[in-house]
Amino acid sequence: MTNNDILKRLRYALSISDKLAVKIFRLGKTQLTEEEFRSLLLRPDEDDFQKCNNSLLFSFLDGLIVLKRGNLEKPVEEIKVTKNNLNNLILRKLKIALNLKSEDMLSLFQLGGAELSNSELSALFRKEGHKNYRECGDKYIRVFLKGLTEYYRK
Repeated sequence: MTNNDILKRLRYALSISDKLAVKIFRLGKTQLTEEEFRSLLLRPDEDDFQKCNNSLLFSFLDGLIVLKRGNLEKPVEEIKVTKNNLNNLILRKLKIALNLKSEDMLSLFQLGGAELSNSELSALFRKEGHKNYRECGDKYIRVFLKGLTEYYRK
């Protein structure tokens, strides 16, 4: 799954308007116009398509956390983003932004069509290198976003 797909699905699931998305980016310390945001939502074969890189996506997710939960009192430890832990970090940031508990996460996965145990879920949130760490594949992100859409768009 590309970052653009994740951004599109999140926008749809949470009913985020273009103006609100620009505000969320601003809260995540990235200046973006509505026009630039709309270019992130285009298909790759369309004119004016702009690829959403990791820093742009994480800026959006950080802004979503600030919008939903408020500013942080203390700085967060920076975690190095790699190809292997990208989806795990996206899932973690969504959990924080939406104030989800483990039961909520499991319900959203179930709504999306995947059965996860509590231990499987906790393995997705472990630190990379931990013996029980499990990489979050694109399938899990796709299923989670589908469950999120089902829940918020009923």
